[in-house]
Amino acid sequence: QVQLVESGGGLVQAGGSLRLSCAASGRTFSNYGMGWFRQAPGKERELVAAISWNGGSPYYRNSVKGRFTINRDNAKNTGFLEMTSLKPEDTAVYFCAATNGYHVAGEGAYDYWGQGIQVTVSS
Repeated sequence: QVQLVESGGGLVQAGGSLRLSCAASGRTFSNYGMGWFRQAPGKERELVAAISWNGGSPYYRNSVKGRFTINRDNAKNTGFLEMTSLKPEDTAVYFCAATNGYHVAGEGAYDYWGQGIQVTVSS
């Protein structure tokens, strides 16, 4: 089992920045690919960014490219999502997740999930 806990969410004005953290415990975090998903009200959960077990091969959905950065510190069992130039459409609950498989995948490929954290971007 891998336990994941997100932090760093909150309310920010459009154009602002937030840094989400994902603290992992349990099994060796560095064995797993990591993804950040989000779910807005009335919408399906979507993969925002993902990274391989060693920090390579980052993936970003088109709408966040150039604004979001995913990275991880395996020595500290922590992953991050740096979000800049935030837009109201980024408002959602953000989830950290870990996968045994290929990290650029839908939610069904992810084995472990955090509880989610709210990010609200005001206009």
